[in-house]
Amino acid sequence: MRTLNDIIPPSRRKEMEQAGTPAAPGQGPLRPSERSSKFPYATLIAIILVIAVSVGALFYFSSAKVEVTPNTVSAAVQSSLTANQSGGTLPYEVITAQKIATQSVIGSGTKTVHTSASGIITIYNTQTKAQPLITNTRFATAAGLVFRIHSPVTVPGGSSAKPGSISVKVYADQAGSSYNVGPTSFTIPGFAGTPLASEVYARSSTAMTGGASGNVPVVDVTLEATTRGALIKALTPDLLASIQTKIPPGYVLLNGAATTTFEELVSTPSSTTGQVDVKEQGTVTAVVFPNTALANTIASSVSGLDYLGEPLTVASSSNLLLTTPKPLDLNATSFSFALSGTVSLVYNVDPSRIAAAIAGKTRSAAEVALTNYPEVKRAIIILRPFWRQTFPQDPSTISVVVRTP
Repeated sequence: MRTLNDIIPPSRRKEMEQAGTPAAPGQGPLRPSERSSKFPYATLIAIILVIAVSVGALFYFSSAKVEVTPNTVSAAVQSSLTANQSGGTLPYEVITAQKIATQSVIGSGTKTVHTSASGIITIYNTQTKAQPLITNTRFATAAGLVFRIHSPVTVPGGSSAKPGSISVKVYADQAGSSYNVGPTSFTIPGFAGTPLASEVYARSSTAMTGGASGNVPVVDVTLEATTRGALIKALTPDLLASIQTKIPPGYVLLNGAATTTFEELVSTPSSTTGQVDVKEQGTVTAVVFPNTALANTIASSVSGLDYLGEPLTVASSSNLLLTTPKPLDLNATSFSFALSGTVSLVYNVDPSRIAAAIAGKTRSAAEVALTNYPEVKRAIIILRPFWRQTFPQDPSTISVVVRTP
């Protein structure tokens, strides 16, 4: 038996749903007339995360820093000072640079020569006591070439870490070009077999030159004089540039503290037939001072600075002139000189000293505290996060940046 269900037209079904009449069986659930609203949990969580990350970043990148500009002072200097190579208030070191210039010219014959090489060596002493050396003390290279000093010297005492030193001129024991050796080390044969053999020694930073034996070419006197004059003119700026590279870190070379000498080297045959190589050697020797020691000595000698011994450095010495009553004696262990002109001095800032001074203080208290330090010209305090107003108690967590004045 077949059963027929009522078939409701779509238009009628829609009217029944709007009237609330349930649909006939098999017609499916009615669609709700209104959707139930939901709370925006995802948006709230995202906002909370952003706030947490921002606050965390502020604390992670928190800092306590002070940027310090050192105090500077300019002074007119007119002082008589004494420096000591062995130490003291104003120590000094001797530095040397050497250059050889050569030019080929037409030769005019030969001559016989017998000349000995010579050069500058620096003698070092690791003993605490000074070591005297007599005239004609021998210095030998590893190859057995012997050089001697022609006057007595005393090498200042020192230590293994910082030996005492003195620069002297030595002369080859024999004539000949074989003694024209480059920079090398020297031992003192007279100390062989004793502890002094390792405690006193020497080194050269420039070549030994001037040694020759036998027939050498010659040049017309007038032509040679003109050539050597041109070589000296060319050597002068090169020597001044070269001595600048010899200045140890932290040392200062003053105007007038360098002496330049020139030596005529024996001419040699040129690679071009009929020509001769004319050679001129220039040597510049200078005294240099530790920057801090020089600055402190200058400040102590100038009245009106109210200087109380704070560490200083020389910022500019270009307007200072050093003069000596007589040429510097390389064998001396001290010398006196006059210093005149103007100088710019900069106070040294010790970051650990500044950090300790402001540790645990509020911003305003730190600003007041820093005014009591003569080395501080200006200080910029940086505390993060922005609401932080007190420096940490541990000075090691405070960053101190020293700006160039």
